[in-house]
Amino acid sequence: MRLDVYVAQFWPEHSRSTWQKLIAAGKVSVNGTVETSTKRELGEDDVVTVRQPDAPDFTTQELPVVYEDDNVVVINKPVGVLTHSKGELNDEFTVAEFVRPKTTYKSETNRPGIIHRLDRATSGIIICAKNDESASMLQRQFTDRTLKKRYVAVLEGTLKQPEAVIDLPINRNPNAPSTFRVDANGKSAQTTYRVLQESTDKTLVELLPKTGRTHQLRVHMAYLGAPILGDTVYGKRKAERMYLHAASLEVTLPGGVRTTFEAPLPPEFEQELTR
Repeated sequence: MRLDVYVAQFWPEHSRSTWQKLIAAGKVSVNGTVETSTKRELGEDDVVTVRQPDAPDFTTQELPVVYEDDNVVVINKPVGVLTHSKGELNDEFTVAEFVRPKTTYKSETNRPGIIHRLDRATSGIIICAKNDESASMLQRQFTDRTLKKRYVAVLEGTLKQPEAVIDLPINRNPNAPSTFRVDANGKSAQTTYRVLQESTDKTLVELLPKTGRTHQLRVHMAYLGAPILGDTVYGKRKAERMYLHAASLEVTLPGGVRTTFEAPLPPEFEQELTR
């Protein structure tokens, strides 16, 4: 039996893909010797031992909290911070790890409290649930599109119209599965934009997504020929960051109070227009 198959079978607390990473990281030994090859074929007399990874301690790390009560916590996510880890193993501080001690919703997963996500390179407002009831209420609003999300971005170049509604379906790009593209066979996606300020080669825009497709704003603006500045996937021009900011979120909180949470526009956005 292959080593990765064996450890996944006898230590089922981790998936096979996670064990493959742990083997490569030197956490598994065969007959007392560290083995880093997942394809190692085991014999009947081989003795396998595992060393479980130490859980990282994130208790001293903080994120800027905009609002918090018994049901939700609203965070102004800094650029560069992941919403949640991509797998079981996590050695990086994320929004989910910050929320973990505060929530009972999915607390045993890698996504405690997470209802929606922002890309690592996007800053701004993200709301997290502290319990299952709050999570269900927030999820319904995302599904029913009754909450309102507002983003601000700096674009490469200029747009032909000062405002417009973009109604273009989006699908995964089969040539690059981690990216997306406008595709007639994709899922419906609508974005309203409005120009706030222009320079000779850049544009500050307000973006109001009606739907929430992955990479929707980035794909739509790139399709119009004005990708978001600093977008390393869909854009062309390098920058210190991707200039996309979740500026506000209007949502009904548990208890029925309609509230708008806002995150101030980072100063580099307007500074970029004058460069």
